[in-house]
Amino acid sequence: MAIDNRKEARGERLRYSFEFFPPKSEDMSDQLWKTVEDLLPWSPDFVSVTYGAGGTTREPTLSTVRRLIAETPLRTAAHLTCVGATKEEVHRVVEEFRAVGVRHFVALRGDPQGGIGNRYEPHPGGYANAAELVAGLRELGDFEISVSAYPEKHPESPDDAADIDMLKRKVDNGACRALTQFFFDNDVYERYLERVRAAGISIPIVPGIMPIQNLTQLKRFASMCGASIPSFLDERFAGLDDQPRARAAVAAEVAAEQIEDLVRRGISDFHIYSMNRSALTIATLANLGLQPNAISSKGAAA
Repeated sequence: MAIDNRKEARGERLRYSFEFFPPKSEDMSDQLWKTVEDLLPWSPDFVSVTYGAGGTTREPTLSTVRRLIAETPLRTAAHLTCVGATKEEVHRVVEEFRAVGVRHFVALRGDPQGGIGNRYEPHPGGYANAAELVAGLRELGDFEISVSAYPEKHPESPDDAADIDMLKRKVDNGACRALTQFFFDNDVYERYLERVRAAGISIPIVPGIMPIQNLTQLKRFASMCGASIPSFLDERFAGLDDQPRARAAVAAEVAAEQIEDLVRRGISDFHIYSMNRSALTIATLANLGLQPNAISSKGAAA
């Protein structure tokens, strides 16, 4: 069972956002919009939609963002990368998103075009990194700009100091919030936050929470992006490979316990990686003692 200290996780001061990715098929589209419908009553602070390296999902991302803004009351942020694009191409994308109502961007460098593990090469006519992209966005308009942060260091950063220096450059150029890579050891996050604050960075460093859909798949993904998987997770999920209901219950407990512990450490904002599935996110929020609101598709809470 999740630790019985739910009062700290209740109330208006706990805020959360959800992340979606654009669907690649009709079935995935149906799943995404069912997830949006399911999560809508939980009144997130905002939702974000990812964007592929080199703009590989630009059209699906734009379509998804357009529909979210047109058909729901959700404050919607569009991810934006600068991989494989000139500055002019990035600016055209920004204007496309602005035209459908986007006022919040999650500005990222993006993965190398060849995929994680390949060498990143800046486009000769483009933005070299996320800090430059933030500066470009700030020149284009008064946008809300979120960026990424890495409690266990970006895998391409030579060391922790260089990693935090890049975050500071993003903040100095106009970022107002950082969303972290997922992690499962809250001590790692707390030590990272101490280093960030010591560097003079004062924006919210919002923990990225990943409810575990499949531990084996998560381990493979984590190995590519530099995130560690603590041994206690193997212990919690031991013997549950063929018990999907029990496995889902444990996953929701683990995520809720992590959030509860972070709340006790003074954190009030969380970014939940939904993976376009609603069940685990809802179970996690319910374990925290939270309740959904009655909301219409394009209205406010009833």
